[in-house]
Amino acid sequence: MENSVVRQSDVRRDKQPLLPILSRLSLGFSIYAFQLLGTPILWWRWLYPPKTPPATVKKYKCRPSLPIRIFFPKSYDPKTSQAPLPTLYTVHGGGFCLGQTSDDDEWNGRFANMNNVLVIGLNYRKAPAYPFPTAVYDLEALVLATFEDETLPIDKERIAIGGFSAGGSLTLGVCQLPSIREKVKPSAAIPIYAVVDKSMPEGVKPTTRHYKPGLAPGIRGNPTDFLERFSPMFMWSYINPGQNLKDPLLSSYFAPRDTLPPHIFFVATELDQLAHETWCMASKFAGRPEPPWSTKVGQEQIADKKGELILDDERFAFEHIDEGGKSSVRWLLIPDQVHGFDHLPPSWHGEESLKDAKSKEVAYQKILGEWLRNVVWK
Repeated sequence: MENSVVRQSDVRRDKQPLLPILSRLSLGFSIYAFQLLGTPILWWRWLYPPKTPPATVKKYKCRPSLPIRIFFPKSYDPKTSQAPLPTLYTVHGGGFCLGQTSDDDEWNGRFANMNNVLVIGLNYRKAPAYPFPTAVYDLEALVLATFEDETLPIDKERIAIGGFSAGGSLTLGVCQLPSIREKVKPSAAIPIYAVVDKSMPEGVKPTTRHYKPGLAPGIRGNPTDFLERFSPMFMWSYINPGQNLKDPLLSSYFAPRDTLPPHIFFVATELDQLAHETWCMASKFAGRPEPPWSTKVGQEQIADKKGELILDDERFAFEHIDEGGKSSVRWLLIPDQVHGFDHLPPSWHGEESLKDAKSKEVAYQKILGEWLRNVVWK
């Protein structure tokens, strides 16, 4: 679908369609089977729990079925320390249908220790039983409850909200709500390999990225994007027929800039059909030309250096700071890695891919921490 022939605005979808009955039955059976039996990722996490469990798990009356997980940095003793901590809320992924807060334990624990911050892993109810916008308002309730919890050492002047995949989409949704904007006032949002544009046709998304068979064995060298198979199931489960697909709470690409936190750090992965839409949103918010869908994200060749980020090429990294540093947009594309690379089972990667993933995960966590300290919370 070439941009020179068909304008992107002409092929965007306005509303979620009502699928034929057989398609609905097939998708419904598939998602409930996944939820009932679990996915390989979930089984892997149950068999090999993270080495960094939370300091505590809490429940709140507003959402008693949704426990949250709290991580203090090792340097902080909650029994004796009094000083408030900069706080990062995180939202787990799973296509709005799967996953659990503990999926992020390793990431959350490492980030708390690495950057001396309080990390709070949030929770939400899942589709299809609870479609859009339930999860957004679940997160709103939990953010407000923790914000008002005097037993948590939250520095209320230094708050950021981030999330992975579907959690990245929910991050940008909850940040737009008036209660969050006016009371919590998060200074930064960090969507990580998020889905930000649900009006973009599903058949177009896989064409906007490169495929690198030279990275085989492992999922990086696959000739197809693994989300291509699962996205229709997730979107059917989460979005009711007739729903406006350009609703900013659903597709944050369409959100006015002033409804989101002043600082946004977009993280994407090069071998991911969702990367291009995030690239477009980051470019738009940074005042840069939006890349057409016909321009693939990243580069065709394999990166020269394994285990390293590319910071000197604007296809992979750029930053825009304006208003005297009061707002900023940053873009980081992780080279030669797939969607969810830092949350996948080791067997999906292969030895070389796993080593590469671990190095890049630590590298981008370090960059996020430095950005929060030096740009957002300075």
